[in-house]
This record gives sequence, C-alpha cells and structure tokens, in this order.
Amino acid sequence: MDRQISSEKAIRELVKSNVITFAQTFSERHISEFDNPDGTLNMKIHNVFIAALGEEIQYYTALVRSFDSSLGNMLETLAVSIGSFFYEVTNSVNGPLYPEQTSKIAELLEAYKNTQNPKKVSADDYLLLREINKPENFQTKVHVSDYYLFDKEKNEHFLIELKIGGDLDNKKARSEKEALFEQYAILSNVLGKDAKIKCYFATAYNRYGEGKPWTQGRVKQFFSQEELLIGKDFWDFICKSDKGYVIVIDEYKKNAHIIKDALDKIKAKYLD
Repeated sequence: MDRQISSEKAIRELVKSNVITFAQTFSERHISEFDNPDGTLNMKIHNVFIAALGEEIQYYTALVRSFDSSLGNMLETLAVSIGSFFYEVTNSVNGPLYPEQTSKIAELLEAYKNTQNPKKVSADDYLLLREINKPENFQTKVHVSDYYLFDKEKNEHFLIELKIGGDLDNKKARSEKEALFEQYAILSNVLGKDAKIKCYFATAYNRYGEGKPWTQGRVKQFFSQEELLIGKDFWDFICKSDKGYVIVIDEYKKNAHIIKDALDKIKAKYLD
C-alpha cells in the first residue's frame, strides 16, 4: 500500500511540475515575441482571409495551432518522465538490421496495404523477423524510438510509438509500423531469440471519446488490436497501475488553471 501511495504521489508531482513548466514557457515565449514579426502568432496575422473575420478570430486561430502542438510536446515529455519512474527508458535502439529482415518488413507492409491480400495484420508477425538467416557481414543501425522501456521486475522490453491523438493517414500509419518493425528486429538481434519484446502504437487520448471503440481504419490496417494502447490504456501502462489514467487526468485538471492563467496573459498582451 505504501508503494502505491508513493507512486501516486510521484505521478501527481510530475504532472504538476510539467504543467507549471509548460504554462510558464508557453506564455513567456509568445509574450516575448510580441514585437517580433517572425514570432509564432505574428507570422499568421497576414492571412487576409482570416483577418477579414476580425481580430479575435485572427488571434485565436493562430494561438490554437501553437497551443495544440506545444501541449502535445508537453504530454510526450510527461509520459517519458512518468515512465522513467517505473521503467528504464531509452530513446533509441542500436544494433544489426539484416537484409532479410528488411525484405520481410517490406513484404508485410505491402500485404497490409493491399486490401485484396488475404494476409491481415497480426501481432505474431513480429516473430517472423526472428526466423531469418543472419549473415556474417552486416551493418549496425541506430533507430530513434519514441519510447523504449525495460521492465526490470518482469524482464520485459517494450517499444512504443506515441501519436498524441493518433490521427494518421495511410502513409504515416505505414511509417509508424515500419519503425516498430525495424526497432523490434534490431532489439531481437541484440538481445537474442528468447528476449520478451512487445510493440505498441499509443495515443494520449481517445479521439472517439474515452471508453469508446477505436475505429480509425488507417491505424487498424497496420496495427492489430493487441498492439494498441489508446488513451486510458496508455497512461495505465506508463504508470504501471490500473488507476494511472485517473490519477494523471485528476491532477491535470487540478492544475489546469495555471495554463488558463498563462493563456490570459498572452491574450492581454495581444488583444487588450
């Protein structure tokens, strides 16, 4: 019980500190750019089609774009911070990637893409990358990973590609799966055939509403249900707790006023 309490306290402290840093950095950056014609918001003001709708609309359309991107970066950083409390976190894998593995990856991706192909996506397809001949001559590759987590307690390795809202077109969905395939292959080659490795595509929230089915076709064309960590499932996984999502959202809401205050300061500078 004490460990659960200390874990929850750590998660809450990380959420709060990340919110405070984000709010301060976001407001200071935009306020400091007020007289800079190349500032994030000022670069948008010359869109005559939006300007014709009025100063407030002009301001908010520019701010929302910047805010959405910056908030997404903060959530990614927050997830890494929380994950580091429970796992060993690395942002890359380094090792050999064999030509036969590259060919198998291309073959699988083409099969997923072709709706006429009877081959459908499966989490078991990763195992096919281990059933290859390993040549004596090969090149090593460093592959940047969103999250490479190692659970010491269970001796399990996890590779995660995180897209905050999970809004992927066909090209991006394919590239995300290709990245996971390559990371899995490299890690398998380094750790050996018996290493426990799992791969996931994750989102920080469910764009269809928490608890509702994830139905984005482009994602499900390249990722099986077993590979998805959507919204609550992602935060529960990162926090190693079935209450992880609840804790993160609760603490975020408690500190959301800090972000609102920062936004008010920016608005006062640009509109008042």
